[in-house]
Amino acid sequence: MTDKQPIVVMKGITIEFPGVKALDGVDLTLYPGEVHALMGENGAGKSTMIKALTGVYKINAGTILVEGRPQTFNGTLDAQNAGIATVYQEVNLCTNLSIGENVMLGHEARGPLGINWKKTHEEARKYLAQMGLDHLDSHAPLSSISIAMQQLVAIARAMVIDAKVLILDEPTSSLDANEVQDLFKIMRKVRDSGVAILFVSHFLDQIYEITDRLTILRNGKFIKEVMTRDTPRDELIGMMIGKSAAELSQIGAKKERRAAKAGEKPIVSVKGLGKKGDINPADLDIYSGEVVGFAGLLGSGRTELGRLLYGADKPDSGTYELNGKQVAIGDPYTALKNKIAYSTENRRDEGIIGDLTVRENILIALQATRGMFKPIPKKEADEIVDKYMKELNVRPADPNKLIKNLSGGNQQKVLIARWLATHPELLILDEPTRGIDIGAKAEIQQVVLDLAAEGMGVVFISSELEEVVRLSDDIEVMKDRHKIAEIDNDDTVSQQTIVETIANTNVNGKEA
Repeated sequence: MTDKQPIVVMKGITIEFPGVKALDGVDLTLYPGEVHALMGENGAGKSTMIKALTGVYKINAGTILVEGRPQTFNGTLDAQNAGIATVYQEVNLCTNLSIGENVMLGHEARGPLGINWKKTHEEARKYLAQMGLDHLDSHAPLSSISIAMQQLVAIARAMVIDAKVLILDEPTSSLDANEVQDLFKIMRKVRDSGVAILFVSHFLDQIYEITDRLTILRNGKFIKEVMTRDTPRDELIGMMIGKSAAELSQIGAKKERRAAKAGEKPIVSVKGLGKKGDINPADLDIYSGEVVGFAGLLGSGRTELGRLLYGADKPDSGTYELNGKQVAIGDPYTALKNKIAYSTENRRDEGIIGDLTVRENILIALQATRGMFKPIPKKEADEIVDKYMKELNVRPADPNKLIKNLSGGNQQKVLIARWLATHPELLILDEPTRGIDIGAKAEIQQVVLDLAAEGMGVVFISSELEEVVRLSDDIEVMKDRHKIAEIDNDDTVSQQTIVETIANTNVNGKEA
């Protein structure tokens, strides 16, 4: 595939944690003068692989060669000394220091009396000029420049150590389109100097624009190494999620699509709803009894749009109408008061309150809507808890158990019970079936269908395309934090339809 000698060869990398094998015999080869993307869904092993290469994690098995020499990294300094530099999503610079001090940190020019600051700043300006940043004042505080500029300063700092490998972990997540292009210009310059760049991003358009080669991981295992230009997008997505084109086209029994009623008005209608840096402005209508699926790869903007609908994040653009009346949903309390509920994808950290009982977890949102001085009467509380524990088949059927001692599937049922107790008109479920067993997953999917049949509007967010297709009436397709398509989910729609839409449509809604 290339006559170049690789800079890095990682072979058979295995990393185990108690009870889990995070990486299982994974290979990665990085060549000079190439941008190489590490691809995979959440939990595929991308971050673990980077940490193995940067010395954060020790490997349990496998070998790492840098320029043909075996390496054993006992920490990040060992990796840096081998020429491996990393720029993380959250720039790890010192905002209280100057730009020049950040560039040269740990490599300051020294004289007989200690650090020679004049020479240090002269050296810093040379590296900044290489990044096209010669217009910056090296004496200015780092905090005075944008996040995008700080990213480029971090790359300049990496060049100080004469990096052979530059790892960029989600570097574009906080950048606008123009800033992304500025970064790509620098990346090409660094690549052309002979550095190997390892690039991690969830933005498919960016992957195809900037990378030369891809390594695909899934569930901690190496799937394939391919050239970007030779790999159709739908094929790449299929490898990431573990489905062939044939499998993607096969689905189970689909929900019969809800029939629109003449003259009906949506429960929720948003126009141009967005938040800079999180999700680009989007339009969306949700009707009573309708399941609206949000589909897209990780990082596409599914969760961000759900959080805006609930007010967990405050939008900075757009209008929001609820039952025909304009409202301002800027916080969860206002959303709950307006009968909008949201079950988070982060069940453990943002959902359950582990040291409270099942009963307390079910009642907490309803109590919040009534206020601390209006406690729910015991009889009503008992009826609510008993009703939803039975309807959702929560096991064990003991409301006084601590919720942290329940299985993931039963914890998820309790969270759904919490929001149903508030009698919402719109229920937003973010990854409600992630990480739970098949039986509990089937029960929760049936709950979604039952709620819609009873007239509730449901937003169903999932990384599993099969269940989005099977449960939804309409599907909002997300990509690179844009809504790129709205699909009427009739009998002609399959997982493959969504994959092809993501692969072939750019963020302006046109064919890629």
